[in-house]
Amino acid sequence: MISVIMLTYNREALVSRAIESILAQTYRDFEFLIVDNGSTDRSGRIAEEYAAGDERIRVIHRERGNIGSGRNAGLDAAKGNYIAFIDDDDWAEPDFLEFLLALLEENGADVAICGAADKIFDEKKVMTAEEALIELMWRKKYNMAFPTKLFRRELMEHLRFPEDGAYDDIALMYRLLAEAETVAYHGLPKYTFYRHEGNNSAWTTNHSLLTPETLEEYRRAYRARTVWLSERFPASAAAFRYFEWSFMISMVEKIDRLGLKDCEPQRRAMARELSAGREEFLNAPELLPFEREWVMEYIKGE
Repeated sequence: MISVIMLTYNREALVSRAIESILAQTYRDFEFLIVDNGSTDRSGRIAEEYAAGDERIRVIHRERGNIGSGRNAGLDAAKGNYIAFIDDDDWAEPDFLEFLLALLEENGADVAICGAADKIFDEKKVMTAEEALIELMWRKKYNMAFPTKLFRRELMEHLRFPEDGAYDDIALMYRLLAEAETVAYHGLPKYTFYRHEGNNSAWTTNHSLLTPETLEEYRRAYRARTVWLSERFPASAAAFRYFEWSFMISMVEKIDRLGLKDCEPQRRAMARELSAGREEFLNAPELLPFEREWVMEYIKGE
């Protein structure tokens, strides 16, 4: 059985679409855990209305907490052998669960990943954890988000989302993938991320929404990720350092180009770190041409 976990908070205009996309699944052996994260609108009541008509739905009402604590409530209640996530403003294709389960079982994998409407690749890969993590860092074919992925329950037995901060995915996804023996990926689009201004990750597509608080959380998470992964997979330590620097130079460029004055202290701090690692970064085999140009333009001996 698959446990599908969805956290909802004040999405009364959108949550029905997400729920109905799961109820329309061609794979029927699932439980649907909807965690009402202290909604003040009708989101929780809408979930209860669906639960009254389908015994596979369980609604958990809780006081308002961050995304991680809400997802943990779902994990603690889950009974399935496999775990999948959906966000309350997104939707899944009817064969989302069937596709992921077949991908996982056919390849003897611990994690299965499908494509999304904004990342479509008719390509299959079966990877080790280390290979999957490097592919993740490129963020071209799949990303840190928990939707689009199916996990064997055992991987998450001793892992939980952080219960502080707003971006739990960046702090947990790499640790989860690192536990896998095999990760299977097929990039056909079985999920749609609905991007809008109220989305928790809206800043990733509208960089003018970037705030110092968001940037600080990402910087801390990326630093912790580099350190942890470098110890776990020392052969790829240089690549993990590159990806952290790649994030930094991207943020420096955006802060400067968009004139984000509130983020200036973070820009200076990242520029100093990039200056200290300048030669290694510029000599990294992964370095992209535009990153070299940005280093030359923005990193001048801070």
